[in-house]
Amino acid sequence: MSSMPPASPLAAAASQAGAGSAALPVIGWDIGGAHVKAALVLDGRVREVRQCAAPLWQGLSHLDAAIDEIRAQWPLCVTARHAVTMTAEMTDGFANREAGVRGLAAHLCARLGDGVRFFAGSEGWVEAAAVGEHWSSIASANWLATAWWVGERMPEAVLVDIGSTTTDLIPVREGQPVPLGRNDADRLSSGELVYLGAVRTPLCALARRIAFEGCEYNVMNEFFATTADIFRLTGELAPEHDQYPAADGAGKDAGSTRQRIARMIGRDASEADAAAWSRFASAWREAMLAEIDCNLARVLSRFSSPTRASPRPTVVGAGCGLFLGEALARRHGLPFAHFAGLVPADERCRAWVDTCAPSVAVALLFARAVG
Repeated sequence: MSSMPPASPLAAAASQAGAGSAALPVIGWDIGGAHVKAALVLDGRVREVRQCAAPLWQGLSHLDAAIDEIRAQWPLCVTARHAVTMTAEMTDGFANREAGVRGLAAHLCARLGDGVRFFAGSEGWVEAAAVGEHWSSIASANWLATAWWVGERMPEAVLVDIGSTTTDLIPVREGQPVPLGRNDADRLSSGELVYLGAVRTPLCALARRIAFEGCEYNVMNEFFATTADIFRLTGELAPEHDQYPAADGAGKDAGSTRQRIARMIGRDASEADAAAWSRFASAWREAMLAEIDCNLARVLSRFSSPTRASPRPTVVGAGCGLFLGEALARRHGLPFAHFAGLVPADERCRAWVDTCAPSVAVALLFARAVG
């Protein structure tokens, strides 16, 4: 495992990517296993951002539906250049990660055209014919695109991107991302990837025991409730980010939500009042924050040095769980900045810039490379 090289290889790849197309719009795609995110860049500025729920483990028809929806909303898709990053190669619809990268790349080229380029970190922008050679650098590299963009504008930072399913904690030193891990396995080992998110994580992943009204309980290891239920009750999850069905398929009203989290400890919502269940939601929130914070502390420790004054990094928050990143920054007494504040974007789409940061980053980086 080693530190990441400078961002310059992307600029050097301009001729490969197709110089002379600066006037064309660019669409950045982040193909995840649960969502497809897209950002439209025109004249160096983010104009539109979209997110579609797309459970790709159920089949690539969901990817097609997302592409069709975005195409219908953005007529500029017809003339746009396309830059892609992905994490969906990990879904169990593929035999292994290499097969996933190859399969997704072939499918996207069939749908979007041969001009699609794939983000491969320091290896530049990869065309369809070379995907097999570079598959390991293309796989799950979306966090690196975001961190590169952050590093150009925040030389000492920690990117905290809390999405629906996972959390990325990426240190940036002297303007460069310096993760210990490059692939998912290494980042899980280093603590830079935490499989907790603000929407889809089963509550039983957050704690073995939890307190409710002064009594501790073992947690039921069942898919009874998700983190969306927590943040629906705390009022922190925006409805537009709550795109997946509830664990029991029932409603997302407060009563149904309380019933789901009550099941986690073998109770019914009718056994306590609304305020008690709100406190219970806050207890789950604290358990999630504690787990992420444990990993964040490992990342922040790399900013300490016995030989020179330690820099004070800025926490740059992104993802639909950005509100948790802000809470973590407060815990550590660190300044906090929204990813969207580092991006040239139309005001109407700034909230979605935060939520869909990797698609925005690849769109902007690619637009600059071919400019």
